[in-house]
Amino acid sequence: MSDTPTPKPGKVLVPADDLRTFSAALLEKGGLSPEHARTTADVFVWAALRGVESHGIARVPAYLDLLAKGVANADAQIKVEASTPAAVVLDADRAPGPVALTAAAEEAVNRARTNGVAAVGVRGTVHTGAIGYYVSKIAEQGLVGIGFVAGMPNMGYTGVKGAAVATSPLAVAVPAEDHAPLLLDMATATIALGKIRQAKASGTPLPEGAAATADGTPTTDPEQAVMPLPLGGAKGSGMSLAFELLTSVLVGAPIFAAFHSDDPAGRKHRQNALLIALDPAAFGGTDAFTAAVDSTLGTLKGLPVADDADGVYYPGERSAEVAVGRTEKGIPVAPKVWRDLTERAEQLGVALPGAAG
Repeated sequence: MSDTPTPKPGKVLVPADDLRTFSAALLEKGGLSPEHARTTADVFVWAALRGVESHGIARVPAYLDLLAKGVANADAQIKVEASTPAAVVLDADRAPGPVALTAAAEEAVNRARTNGVAAVGVRGTVHTGAIGYYVSKIAEQGLVGIGFVAGMPNMGYTGVKGAAVATSPLAVAVPAEDHAPLLLDMATATIALGKIRQAKASGTPLPEGAAATADGTPTTDPEQAVMPLPLGGAKGSGMSLAFELLTSVLVGAPIFAAFHSDDPAGRKHRQNALLIALDPAAFGGTDAFTAAVDSTLGTLKGLPVADDADGVYYPGERSAEVAVGRTEKGIPVAPKVWRDLTERAEQLGVALPGAAG
């Protein structure tokens, strides 16, 4: 890394490795151990490489704030509480999500290798980051990864006035032989909270049925919108509630009921998660499975292309292509994010990375 002059207007291109090293240095100054800082930075850069800006490098300043305020525990003592060989609960002790869920993914892979399947519940973490990262790490080992997250209520629920459930995500990663892995990574909301903020900043109207006012009234006015509406109405809200049961309630750390109780502690920020690993070897054989996955994806891509489409894509394919391009050319960092990073670097005495090219 090297010192860089004041950034010019427009996005700054930074090599992925340099951005990862820089982010890790900032997070280490923020209190994380070198290992945990690198892990957390890797999650952010992974998202940035794939074009998921909302969970990318822009999260570094936010995590520094979480650490500074004590919301995230920089010295968390993560404990694995085993109940059966294939099912465990990981008590995160308010560790940052990337730290806790990376550990959970490793635990799931190790146990699934022995048992064919493993489920790891994560209790009491803080902002999980891009959940697609963790299931992708499982898929990199040749296993199928499935993940759910439950968080603080910030989304409407069909028939309820005001915020009721969380924009809880689901992610599935399936390894292939010749294709990039299938990666389905989706929230239960129609639109992300970050998109509402972006629309407010630009004055752009929101799509119909995507957001609502504080009392739950649907609106397209970004100035009035404060929360997203569930994807598919009752379907999205039902999925979010189910994920609360599959994660928070399952690990003995309910969020939903506590949040809507009279206890102020119920609104303390926290998240829970569940990661599942399936070993194809236990279901008939790894080689046959990945070959069949390739055949399935190839069949999809060979179907007739609709007149108004530029091609047929499976989940995760285009983001994988974006990652290839950004690995070669650098990751674009938005001006506001670069300014924030520059200020944090100056405050913490960390050298800025050089721009790509």
